[in-house]
Amino acid sequence: MPTPVLRSVHVYPVKSVAGHAPDSAVVEPWGLAGDRRWMLVDATGRAVTQRQHARLALAAAEPSTDGGIRLSAPGQERLTVAVPEPLGTSVVELFGEKVEAVPVGAASDEWFSTFLGAPVRLVHLDDPAHRRPVDPDFALPGETVSFADGFPLLVTSVASLDALNSLIAQGDHPDEGALPMNRFRPNLVVDGTAPWAEDGWQRIQVGEIAFRVAKPCGRCVVTTTDQLTAERGKEPLRTLARHRRFGDRLVFGQNLVPEHPGSVSVGDPVRILG
Repeated sequence: MPTPVLRSVHVYPVKSVAGHAPDSAVVEPWGLAGDRRWMLVDATGRAVTQRQHARLALAAAEPSTDGGIRLSAPGQERLTVAVPEPLGTSVVELFGEKVEAVPVGAASDEWFSTFLGAPVRLVHLDDPAHRRPVDPDFALPGETVSFADGFPLLVTSVASLDALNSLIAQGDHPDEGALPMNRFRPNLVVDGTAPWAEDGWQRIQVGEIAFRVAKPCGRCVVTTTDQLTAERGKEPLRTLARHRRFGDRLVFGQNLVPEHPGSVSVGDPVRILG
C-alpha cells in the first residue's frame, strides 16, 4: 500500500461554526493556529454549539489578517470582529469545565443573537497555553486545548468514511445517502489507509509533526446535522451504534495531541509510528 498522505486541513475559528480548508496550517501545542479560539455562550455562560442550535452550521468564520475573524451567514451582513482587548475575563462553561475567556463585544453578540433568534455572547480564548488543560486521564502534564471538544486535533480517514457509507447503504434505511466528511468536523483528513486503521494507531507523524493518539472520538448529534442545510437526520449515529460502539461511545476518528509545534500541509506523508 502506498504511503498515506494528508488529504485536507480544516480550521474552525468559531466552535460549531463552518470554517475553512487552507492548504497548510501552523500546529500549536493546543491545536491548529486559530482553531476554535472563539465560542458562543448563553446568558448563564454555558457553551452554545450545534447541539443546541443546528442553524450554526449555516454561519461561517474565516480568519482576518490581524488575527480577528470575518463572519458571514444567510440574511446577515458580513461582520469583521477584531481580537478583543484583554481588559478582563469572565468564566464560561464547556462540558462542565470552567474556563476563563474574554468577552468580545456587543456587535458580535447582536449579530449571532439575531441569526439564532436567541440571546448569545461571543467569547475569545486569549491564553490557550494556560486556560484549559487536556483531560488528565489522557494528557501529559501541562498539555492544554482550545475550545475544541477535548483535544487539540481530530484526525479522520477517507477509507473509514467510505466504509461507514457502505454500512449505511446496507442498512435498513439508506435514504440519507452517502455522508460527506464535513459531518465529522475533522482537523486532518488522511487518505491511503485501510478502513478503520486508525483504531490501532498510538503515534503518527504528519509531515514534520509527531502526534500522540490520545483516544477515539466519541460522536454526538452534530454528526447528524447536514452542514449545508442544518437539517438533522438519523445517520451516522444509527449505523455507528450498530457497528462502531466502544463501551458507551459511538466512535469515528481519533483525537490527537501534538508532540511539538510546526506545520502541516496538504500532501504531507503520514507515517504510523506505533
